[in-house]
Amino acid sequence: MSIKIVSCGIEYAPQILAILNEAIVNTRALYEYHPRTLESMTEWFAEKAAGKYPVIGAVNDDDVLMGFATYGSFRWRPAYKYTVEDSLYVEKRFRGQGVATRLMQELIDAAKSQDYHVVVGGIDSTNEPSIALHKKFGFRFCGRIEHAGFKFGQWMDLDFYQLILPTPAMPVDG
Repeated sequence: MSIKIVSCGIEYAPQILAILNEAIVNTRALYEYHPRTLESMTEWFAEKAAGKYPVIGAVNDDDVLMGFATYGSFRWRPAYKYTVEDSLYVEKRFRGQGVATRLMQELIDAAKSQDYHVVVGGIDSTNEPSIALHKKFGFRFCGRIEHAGFKFGQWMDLDFYQLILPTPAMPVDG
């Protein structure tokens, strides 16, 4: 199976939505209760475009989206301008096939090219595959918020991992 990396526009909204909704309904990867709507994806893509945040997809030989990765603002205050928070999801059928590794590398490369300095991963403490992926790329554990969420009848702890990048060369205030 070959993995082709693509830039995802709104035409990928139904496939991205399906991946997200499967994670919302069946996993602790997203601390949400209800599936998103197709209409919500228009706003999601608009927010990505406004922030100049990439939406990177991995497609197979049949042009099926196997997974996607993006990042967005970590916090909204100006001094956080060099920090982003990542999101990476792989469609259930394609997990364990190297898709996440390819996407993470592309995401880190994008963050460097946009002069970000820190990439943060907020990961449910039981999500061992995501934790392993982040560690594989040099992310370090930097904290836990215990009982940050409640889903499936139980409290969930949110772990934070960070990767410090060598960019930007000349950071500035303001």
